[in-house]
Amino acid sequence: MTTMQDPVAAAERCTPEYRRNPHPVYARLRDTAPVCPMRPPHGNETYLITRYEDARAALSDPRLSKDMYGAMDAYRSIFGDSSVALDDNMLNSDAPKHTRLRKLVNSAFTPRRVEALRPQIHAIVEKLLDECPTRERFDLLPAFAFPLPITVICELLGVPPEERSHMHQLSTTVAQTGFSEESKRAQQKAEEGLHAYFSELIARKRSRPGEDLLSALTAVRDNDGGLTENELVSTAFLLMFAGHKTTAYLIGNAVYHFLANPAQLRAVQENPELVGPAVDELVRYDGSVESATFRYATEDVEFSGTRIPKGALVQIALSSANRDPLKFDSPDQFDVTRPGNAQSAHLGFGHGSHYCLGAPLARLEMQLALTGLFTRFPRMALADPSGEPKWMEVPFPAFRGLAELPVVLDPAVS
Repeated sequence: MTTMQDPVAAAERCTPEYRRNPHPVYARLRDTAPVCPMRPPHGNETYLITRYEDARAALSDPRLSKDMYGAMDAYRSIFGDSSVALDDNMLNSDAPKHTRLRKLVNSAFTPRRVEALRPQIHAIVEKLLDECPTRERFDLLPAFAFPLPITVICELLGVPPEERSHMHQLSTTVAQTGFSEESKRAQQKAEEGLHAYFSELIARKRSRPGEDLLSALTAVRDNDGGLTENELVSTAFLLMFAGHKTTAYLIGNAVYHFLANPAQLRAVQENPELVGPAVDELVRYDGSVESATFRYATEDVEFSGTRIPKGALVQIALSSANRDPLKFDSPDQFDVTRPGNAQSAHLGFGHGSHYCLGAPLARLEMQLALTGLFTRFPRMALADPSGEPKWMEVPFPAFRGLAELPVVLDPAVS
């Protein structure tokens, strides 16, 4: 048994150079320290798993708990006390609680139910594209990539249109919180605001229920006690947050890589049936979830000859696993014609009992977004084709997405 050290890994993952391109760091770690002990800025002993086989095994290993209440001291030191109320949901729980909470919302995200949303999502795509300027450069992220998934998930939950902007601002603050005292205060204020908002919205659903998922979950809470009041509030937050942030970042990443790789874009334009496989290839190649959410070891556990001690936090680097050459041929190439079994093997949506509940919805939104953009605007181009993309800065590598995406939809008329 060995413990492989890489003393620069934790600091390196906080640099602008890493945010621009984390893959050389991951390649080094896969070779030299595939289960790497680190001391990140939050100060808690953490082990980073980077190889595909280890990552896949760790994602479904019951010894790595998602119940962060069991690691409360470490949890509070990273996220603060205010996060506890909002994190009382399926993402941060183990069986049987996880099974109970997931079952309550699972039926809303089956492939059949999601497919029934196709006309509604298509209409949202077309409306957003109608409002985009065609003759001048603009940032595609606030104009299209973010409004699409937040509109879809808010309509699914029953969030009124006039309240979505405020909710989006609060959730953005939560997603980009750092470790300074000022940042933690901003996080706490945003989390308290989101908890208050969803508590009040649930109260409205009780008095005036609609044909939406939050009304249905509120009825479950009131009729058979299938979840507590705080679990209901926290589940609403989780569905909103996970249902739009990750998909929005993924749309931005996907559009950028298509425009930077015109041969891949032409392949999809010439063969629209490739758009489905292309979405999974994009999730593998540069997905929006760089690392899975924290787990902690409930007992000593070993991967690749390295012992992770009981009580340590564990991060699973999905972006690294999805570029592991032991699993994928030419993993650093973006290839929409990659064999289907390789595309579906990626870990971008996780694995095991915590596999992403919203994966069918994310895939459909991505397919309709890319098809709509590149069908209506086949000459779409990056506004600064020779410039470096500006990637979002986050306090630790959880999400990966662009900070901006300047484009021109029809350069021929600009």
